[in-house]
Amino acid sequence: MDLRFGDSKPTDEERAAIDTLLGPPESSWEGADRSDADLRWARGGRAARERRDLLLPGLHAVNDRIGWISEGALDYLCRRLTVPPAEAYGVATFYAMFSVKPRPATVLHVCTDLACAAAGASELCAGVEARLGLGSGVSVERSPCLGLCERAPAALAVKAGDPVRTAVSAPATVERAVLAASAPDSAPEEPPAALAVPQAGRADREDLVLLSRVGVVDPASLDDYRAHGGYTALRQAFAIGPAGVIREVTDAGLVGRGGAAFPTGRKWQATASQPDHPHYLVCNADESEPGTFKDRVVMEGDPYSLVESMTIAGYAVGAHKGYLYLRGEYPRALERMEHAIGQARARGLLGDDVLGQGYAFDIEIRRGAGAYICGEETALFNSIEGYRGEPRSKPPFPVEKGLFGKPTAENNVETLVNVLPILTMGSQAYAEIGTGKSTGPKLFCVSGSVDRPGIYELPFGATLGELLDLAGVRKRLRAVLLGGAAGGFVRPDELDIPLTFEGTREAGATLGSGVVLAFDDTVPLPRLLLRIAEFFRDESCGQCVPCRVGTVRQEEALHRIVERTGAAAASDIALLREVGRAMKDASICGLGQTAWNAVESAIDRLGAYE
Repeated sequence: MDLRFGDSKPTDEERAAIDTLLGPPESSWEGADRSDADLRWARGGRAARERRDLLLPGLHAVNDRIGWISEGALDYLCRRLTVPPAEAYGVATFYAMFSVKPRPATVLHVCTDLACAAAGASELCAGVEARLGLGSGVSVERSPCLGLCERAPAALAVKAGDPVRTAVSAPATVERAVLAASAPDSAPEEPPAALAVPQAGRADREDLVLLSRVGVVDPASLDDYRAHGGYTALRQAFAIGPAGVIREVTDAGLVGRGGAAFPTGRKWQATASQPDHPHYLVCNADESEPGTFKDRVVMEGDPYSLVESMTIAGYAVGAHKGYLYLRGEYPRALERMEHAIGQARARGLLGDDVLGQGYAFDIEIRRGAGAYICGEETALFNSIEGYRGEPRSKPPFPVEKGLFGKPTAENNVETLVNVLPILTMGSQAYAEIGTGKSTGPKLFCVSGSVDRPGIYELPFGATLGELLDLAGVRKRLRAVLLGGAAGGFVRPDELDIPLTFEGTREAGATLGSGVVLAFDDTVPLPRLLLRIAEFFRDESCGQCVPCRVGTVRQEEALHRIVERTGAAAASDIALLREVGRAMKDASICGLGQTAWNAVESAIDRLGAYE
């Protein structure tokens, strides 16, 4: 692609897909047939440029309808938004779910990441590829984590068309995956979200706070949600005012649940106090950390709780618009959230006058398209704005200049839904859950070599051993990966580690977003580490040299180590340490800074290559 427009033309279907999103073009400057007036002056350029943020939805529209993005379609979309073709090409090729080369209308994404790899993803891929060979009309793509770890191995079929059709196969067999790809409408329905919550069927489920409604309420029914305490917290928020909400959240000690553990009250206060307007709220539902699926379960099982909590957060920070950035690999969560937002809007719980309180707030969903780096908040802002999802340098921080250059509060799903119990039970009662420095309940994603994989809710301070006892470890435990691919391994004799931010830090590990992947002695650890290295190589945005080069060098060294053993590995381990230090010290964002963590812990704590 060039900075200039080419001669390629969109097909009628491609044009229709884009016009359905953007509306018909008003002049030839946007792609309509030329009129005499168009020869005299240019119209609509500035207005079109102000819609640059519709570039990603436009790419989705074409990819959903056709299955790939042709040069003609990209050219037409660029004309509609007055985006240079080279920039749009850079965006389109940034995301794994898009293709700028012809491919079949049906794509079968087969997860090959950590939990699925341990559950036989390699054999599944080989079997599916053998059954769906050339000429089948299906493209089989090996995919990073699909967020279905409790039902590993997993596959997601996407069939382009109007409308696009999807089918999830998990746990997947060759036969089920082939059926999902060949006839997505005939594939078995996914199990309810409650099956991902093993505690939901226990007698002590009344101890659940964040997951109390999953499996109890109908996720499609707003009335059922309200009958089980829904919108009590929002009414309380209106009663105490924005400053009161921030004070309650601060006094409760709520910190971010995405891994950074930044105090939520401080973030909200800093955003609310900015004189520049408008303010924005962004919910980060792009959980792409291998082994993480808690946000998906909440959105599928209790979607109105997220709508309510986003409304409260927007009210607190002075925002009238909220964006929900949702993983492209979560079709059912997308469906549930679209329905919940539509129902809330129709019932006066979103819109110009929320609950008759004179406060205007609405939520817009933006779909990701397969980029782990977009979990970083500033990369997420760039993605929404229609640019490549590359992190920005800080300062300025998002509370000063975030989305569209305006003050922005960004939180993930779990952080936001914690606001509901804070307002309903009071900050003091909430703070009594957990420990002094890590307050409240925490969601843990447990998968791998366990009998009951799923989402577990425990108060901060429970030990790793207590959590694994609930999940039921199979066979002989070899290692536990805490925090996902960006986390670190711990040994079986370290299960007394308290699951708090400070407790894991003191133990030389990290809690991260709450990933707990258990591996027994049948799992080949060197191959697992190589998969982690491949993941970071693929997901590096390439913006900074330490990460762009370091992740490649790390993978190369691990390839050599896996292929040979003994003393020959010593020089590569030394190289790994040197590369790891460089990535940790000099990378611009957390991806490069943590890409070496799991490998380092496996070498130092587990003696992986001894």
